[in-house]
Amino acid sequence: MRSATIKRKTAETEITVSLSLDGTGLYDMKTGIGFFDHMLDQLARHSLIDMDIHCKGDLHIDDHHTVEDCGIALGQAIAKALGDKKGIRRYGSCLLPMDDALVRTALDLSGRPFLIWNLDLPSPKIGTFDTELVREFFQALSTHAGITLHVDLLHGLNSHHIAEAAFKSVARALREAVETDPRKADAVPSTKGTL
Repeated sequence: MRSATIKRKTAETEITVSLSLDGTGLYDMKTGIGFFDHMLDQLARHSLIDMDIHCKGDLHIDDHHTVEDCGIALGQAIAKALGDKKGIRRYGSCLLPMDDALVRTALDLSGRPFLIWNLDLPSPKIGTFDTELVREFFQALSTHAGITLHVDLLHGLNSHHIAEAAFKSVARALREAVETDPRKADAVPSTKGTL
C-alpha cells in the first residue's frame, strides 16, 4: 500500500498526517483554522488521496506556523508514500474554473522542489485567514514532497474563489501524477532510472 504517517513536533506545532495515495478522497482535518481545514478538505477530495491531518499549533500567535508546518508534514508524507516512485505517471496538470477564478497547475514529482507562484489574492484576508499563507503552504508542500510546482492565476476577482481553485487545481494535478501507469508499472518514469 502506498501510504504513510508522519508525526512532527516542534515548539510551535504538533502534527500527525496519515495518508493513502490509493484512496477515494476521504478526509479528517483538524488544524484549528476553519478556512484552512476547508482548503485541505478540497485537496484530499479532489486528489482522491485519503488524508487525516491533525495539528495543535500556537494559534494564539497567528496561523503561520500551523499552515506552513502542515505543508511540511504533508509533503514528507507524500514523499514517503511514493517511495521509489516506480510506476507513477509523474506529471500532472489541471485547468480549473471556479466561478470568476481560473487557475492552472502543472507539476512534476521530480524530487527537485521548485515553486513558481503567479497567483495574487486581491484581499489580505479571507475571514480571519491571512491570504499570504496560501503560498506558504504550497512552498512547504513543494519543498518537502520534492515537487516542481507551477500555479498560475489566469482570471479571478474573489480571494476565496481563487484560493479554493488553487487547492482544487493542485489536487487534480496531484491525482494524475501519483496514479500508477499500467503500461510502466515496474519502471521509474525517468531516463536516469531514479527520481
